[in-house]
Amino acid sequence: MKRLLLVIGVVLTAVPLGSQAQTAAADRWTPSRTPDGHPDLQGIWTTQTFTPLERPQRYAGREFLTEEEATELTKLLTQEGVDPLAGGIFAASDEERRKRIRQIDPTHYNNADWLTTAQPKALSSRRTSLIVDPADGKIPPLTAEARQRAADRRAAGGFDSYENRPRQERCIVWTHEGPPMMPPPYNDVFQIVQTPGYVVVFRELATSPRIIPTDGRAHISERIRRWTGDSRGRWEGDTLVVDTTNFNDKTAFQGSSAALHVVERFRRVSADTILYQFTVDDPATWTSPWSAEIPMMQTEGPLYEYACHEGNYGMVNTLRGARVADKEAAEETARTPRR
Repeated sequence: MKRLLLVIGVVLTAVPLGSQAQTAAADRWTPSRTPDGHPDLQGIWTTQTFTPLERPQRYAGREFLTEEEATELTKLLTQEGVDPLAGGIFAASDEERRKRIRQIDPTHYNNADWLTTAQPKALSSRRTSLIVDPADGKIPPLTAEARQRAADRRAAGGFDSYENRPRQERCIVWTHEGPPMMPPPYNDVFQIVQTPGYVVVFRELATSPRIIPTDGRAHISERIRRWTGDSRGRWEGDTLVVDTTNFNDKTAFQGSSAALHVVERFRRVSADTILYQFTVDDPATWTSPWSAEIPMMQTEGPLYEYACHEGNYGMVNTLRGARVADKEAAEETARTPRR
C-alpha cells in the first residue's frame, strides 16, 4: 500500500541556520540515553526537503539563503496547487518558477497530496545545497574511469529492453536507501530502533531494514559484496559513526563503483532533530571525497508497509508489450518473401 498522506518536511523557521548553529545548540543540549548509556536516537524521522544535493548556479558562491529568500521560496513551494516533485524549481529563476510550479497533468497521482499535511514539505535549512564539502557545493569531477563507465552505460541503451529494467521497478533496492541515506521524493519516513549492540533503520520506501552492528565486530570479508554494503557502527562520544564498505558494482550511488566507502555520522542535537552527515569516498569514481549534511526531523507515525509489488503492473505490462513486439516481428518475417 502506498502512503497517500504523510507528515514530511519541516517548518523553515524552526530550523537553525546551519551546522555551526546546530553544533552550538547541541553543545547546550543533553540527549536522553538508552539503558546501555548511549544517546537515544529512537523515533520516527524524515529528511524531506526541497534543498538540492548540489548548489545551483543561481546561488554560486553562497552557502546560505537569506532569511527573506528562504521565507519567500518556502511560501512559493507550499502554496495551493504546487507540484512538490517538480524538478529544478529551487534553481530556477523567479519567472521560471511561476511557470513550472503547478502540476498540470497528474496522471499517476496528485503530487500536491504530499503538501496536505500538518507540516508542509519545505527547506531543511537555509543552505543552498546539501553538499558542504567541497565549498562550492558541487560533487567533485568524475575520474576518467568513471566517465568511461558512464559512456558504456549510455551506449548499452539502459532500460530499452524488458530484459534490463531498473532495480526500483523490480523492488530489489531503491537508490535513496543508501548508505548514504538520501531524501526520496515521497514516503520519506523512517524509524530508528536501538538495542544493545545494534541500531536498526526501517524506511517506509525501502525493501528491507538496515541492521547496523555496534558491538565492535570487524567488516565481513572483502570478497563478499552487498547491494547496500556492509555497515559497522561505533560511538564517538554522543555521535553514532557508521562505516560502510563492501558494496557490489551494481549499486552505483551517483555513478559509484564497488570501491565506494561511506562514513555517516548521526548526532541528536535537539529533542526533534538528528544532524545526519556523511562523507563518500570512491577513488574509482571521483577525484576527491565529498560530504553532505541533512537534518533529520522528528515526525508523526506510524510507518506503513510499502508492499512494493502490490499493484505493480509495470513489469507485467512491459513483458506483455515485449511479447506483442516479438509476435509482430515474427509475422513480418513470415510475410517477407525469401530470396
